[in-house]
Amino acid sequence: MPYKWDFSTVLQYWDLFAWGLWLTFAYTLGSILIGVVIGLVICFGRLSPFRVINGLARAYQEVFRCTPLLVQLMWFYYALPLLIGVTIENYVAAMLTLSLYAGSFYSEIFRGGILSIEKGQTEAAKAIAMSDRQVMWRIIIPQAFKRVLPSFINQSVIQFKNTSLISVISVGELAYMAAVVNGQTYRPLEAFSVVALLYFVVLFPMTQAADYVEHRMRVSD
Repeated sequence: MPYKWDFSTVLQYWDLFAWGLWLTFAYTLGSILIGVVIGLVICFGRLSPFRVINGLARAYQEVFRCTPLLVQLMWFYYALPLLIGVTIENYVAAMLTLSLYAGSFYSEIFRGGILSIEKGQTEAAKAIAMSDRQVMWRIIIPQAFKRVLPSFINQSVIQFKNTSLISVISVGELAYMAAVVNGQTYRPLEAFSVVALLYFVVLFPMTQAADYVEHRMRVSD
């Protein structure tokens, strides 16, 4: 007997989906903003001539890029409180983990963009008596920003999808709300299909924007 779809039952809980989508946006935007700050700090740490600073920055990158985000969420929510003796709320653990995870990838994106700028430009700028700071902020950063923009957008798309994992620590974002609606309606196909559609509607324009920016950069080059 073929399955009979019934979205009307699920859509009665549209307010839960709307709230979950709002929280997904909030965690995505918040973790991106914090992740950018962390990424810049770690990026300049990787570019530092001091071995200790460079080593610490690289260690941070490798830890967060080489371990699953799901495991990190579990560690910060369940294990870290045991070490420090302080309870960490689920929303704090979620934002902290997402931000640190994003920062590790943004830092490498930024570093790659800076290193892609030809050394001749730095030498020419110093030849006209520009300081290292002026060279970085007036010559290198503006060009690096354009080059890393497509990668930055793509990583931000991934970050939006990564928020679905915070449902495992009972943060009420979109995937968690789908599970709640399924528990009320016993309609998993419809509930998670709605969530999949919402993710697609939000992320498809972002991926197209990244492709457009990348195409414009190739044309301008």
